[in-house]
Amino acid sequence: MYWCNSVNNKRILLIAGLGLLSIITACKREDATVSHNLAFFDIKGFFRADSAKLSKLNPLVTKTTIHNGTSETKKVHITDWGTELSLFTASDINKPAWKADYTIQNADGILIYKAKTPDLKTREIVIKKSGNAIKWILIFNHTKNMLYENIEKLTYYPDSLYQIQKKQHVRLIGTNTYSISGSFINASQK
Repeated sequence: MYWCNSVNNKRILLIAGLGLLSIITACKREDATVSHNLAFFDIKGFFRADSAKLSKLNPLVTKTTIHNGTSETKKVHITDWGTELSLFTASDINKPAWKADYTIQNADGILIYKAKTPDLKTREIVIKKSGNAIKWILIFNHTKNMLYENIEKLTYYPDSLYQIQKKQHVRLIGTNTYSISGSFINASQK
């Protein structure tokens, strides 16, 4: 009789495993369809595509970093554009839970998303378009809690310039300001 229970246990495990597998694959299919029905401009997709394009082009960039007033400028080739533009990608507002949390204004080629509540990190996104081409993107992020406050202004001009300005105040440590700007160097400027 023991072998009978062993066979039943194996059948139960097999059925449970198949059920779990079907749930997992169903979830993956749902995620794929959700990504095509975005409520807002696809910030994450735009910056992933631009990062891939810039990685292939490998442009020379004049990069300036400023930390609390101390500045350094270098001409560099960015080795990882995904990391370099990660703050832009992280400002994606296309989460299903946030579908009703942003207002949308669209006039004269300028698209503006504004957070309706102060608890959302990405407060505002402004996108200037000319037809289907993106001319520039401006993002304002703000996070505040009992321990720290972060304020970010992110500016991006495709194939031309990106700028990250950040002010961070941490209790007991103080305030730090950061600025990173990268200006793309065309062939005539080398």
